[in-house]
Amino acid sequence: MRVLTKDIAHLCRDRPGESLVVFGWVHRIRELGGITFVILRDRSGILQLVLAEATDLDRSCLTLESVVKVTGVPALNEKAPGGVELSVHTLECIARAAPDLPYQVNADIGKIGLEAILDHRTLSLRNPKIQAIFKVQATIIEAFSEYLRGQNFTEIKTSKLVGRSTEGGAELFEVAYFDKKVYLAQSPQIYKQIMVASGLERVFEVAPAYRAEKHDTPRHLNEYISLDVELAFIESEKDLIDLEKGILAHIFSEVARKNAPELALWHTQVPHAEAVHQAPIVPYEEALKIANTEATFGGKKQAARIFDINPEAERLLCDWALREKGTDLVFVNEFPRRYRPFYTYPLDTARTMSFDALFRGLEITTGGRRQHDYKALLEVLPKFGLKEEDIAGYQVFQYGCPPHGGFAVGCERLTQKILGLSNVKEASLFPRDRKRIEP
Repeated sequence: MRVLTKDIAHLCRDRPGESLVVFGWVHRIRELGGITFVILRDRSGILQLVLAEATDLDRSCLTLESVVKVTGVPALNEKAPGGVELSVHTLECIARAAPDLPYQVNADIGKIGLEAILDHRTLSLRNPKIQAIFKVQATIIEAFSEYLRGQNFTEIKTSKLVGRSTEGGAELFEVAYFDKKVYLAQSPQIYKQIMVASGLERVFEVAPAYRAEKHDTPRHLNEYISLDVELAFIESEKDLIDLEKGILAHIFSEVARKNAPELALWHTQVPHAEAVHQAPIVPYEEALKIANTEATFGGKKQAARIFDINPEAERLLCDWALREKGTDLVFVNEFPRRYRPFYTYPLDTARTMSFDALFRGLEITTGGRRQHDYKALLEVLPKFGLKEEDIAGYQVFQYGCPPHGGFAVGCERLTQKILGLSNVKEASLFPRDRKRIEP
């Protein structure tokens, strides 16, 4: 029976001298004084194999990344990775890797450029440190869904082919659909709202979203995983902020519990639940004042004032919150009407019940209460250059819709900031941007 590398040390102590079977990839090979040391990699970790020179073994498959089956007896060795090694008795080649690897899987990725990593994505994903990114991301998605199910939310799956923009003007990817042109969905928002209006009241979705924006920055992707939430019978955006705090606290707790080895690989930690719940809620105008004060903090003058919550302001606000509040999570609310879509619920003539969540210097969430009154929606359309036919999906609101709102967390951005990645593309398995559509 196969044994995972993570279990070898335990079995070595409990069943000493017993022969074990392991499968995996040849990660590293080292010759030393007539003995061959091989680091074997499987999904659970790595294990040192010891091949004595006198052992009659077929070593033809000992090329990096070959897939092998090995039997042997484990022994404790504090100098070996994981404190244990396996003396090999038999070695079977399952799939021999060509010796001329185009990408060095066992290399230090800190010394390899991002373009090279992405150009060889099918191989770079085998690197344990890169794999750690997606183990953390899997926990994020699992914890997000788990928390919401515990709050009586229903998971939905919505179409990613839409007949028109759901965001009122953002660029769309056009798709040929039989004899029509349709678009890849920028957001499931209208579908979430329809399901709230249907009586489900609380829904969420984990799915890709698409933005045909010609960005080329460390914070943008054209295809990303959106963690979406919508719920009914709220009074303001603060109800949503409270919900997101609960979600993030649970995500961070689960990542800390399940992904300690991955966090250690990236030399990082996640915030404690207390830090999440004490995250400040700062109105937009006050946030601008803080950002401008921070820009001159320490006597270093900013060349120009900060006039909106731009990337520099996001960084400054998180620095301020960490220093003053003990948390690098900030919620900015009460955004001006001019910065929010037509469906955003007004707080007054100038402000809206909307918010952004900023984490470690990056916006990870945008959300807010939505307008649920159809007549009120129609009244604001001219101000946004829209007509009633442009909001066909919202016509269901004529037939009864509760006050509601929602938000979306960018999964890759959250992963990026948890691990301290320099570019959001690192947090996408197969990133899509202006120039990359392979693999």
